[in-house]
Amino acid sequence: MNKELQSLTPADAWKLCQENSRALLIDVRSSMEHLFVGHPVGAVHVPWIDEPDWVVNSHFVTDIRKLILGGVVGDDDSSVPIVLICRSGKRSKEAGQLLIDSGIHNVYNIDEGFEGELDDEHHRSTQGGWRFHNLPWQQC
Repeated sequence: MNKELQSLTPADAWKLCQENSRALLIDVRSSMEHLFVGHPVGAVHVPWIDEPDWVVNSHFVTDIRKLILGGVVGDDDSSVPIVLICRSGKRSKEAGQLLIDSGIHNVYNIDEGFEGELDDEHHRSTQGGWRFHNLPWQQC
C-alpha cells in the first residue's frame, strides 16, 4: 500500500482506473471548471477550492471518506485507490497530501492534470494533460 502521495501520468491514471474497478477518479477543480472546461469520463467531483469564496474545502477529507464508504478499510492493500486530478496537478497534489496526512493511503496525483501547464503563448492542453493525451473526457 502506498503511504506516500504517488504521481501518475494521465495515461497511467486511466489505465489504473480501467484495471481496478474500485479506483475513484476525483476531480478537485472548481464546479465551473468541472462543468464547462470538461472532466475525465467517470470522474467524481469533490472540489478542493471552489467559488464563491475560493477557500480550501474544510470538508474535503470527510467528503472523500464518504465516497470510500466511511474511510479506508485497513492498513493492507484492500484500500480504495484514490486518483486526483485538477487543471495542472498542483491543487490535486495539495489535496492528496492532506489525504495522506489524514491517514488515507493509496492516493495518486495526476501530475499533468486535465489541461497541463501553460505554453509560451499562455495556452493549455498543448503540451500535456488529460485532454492532450486524448483520454476520454466530456463537458456540460
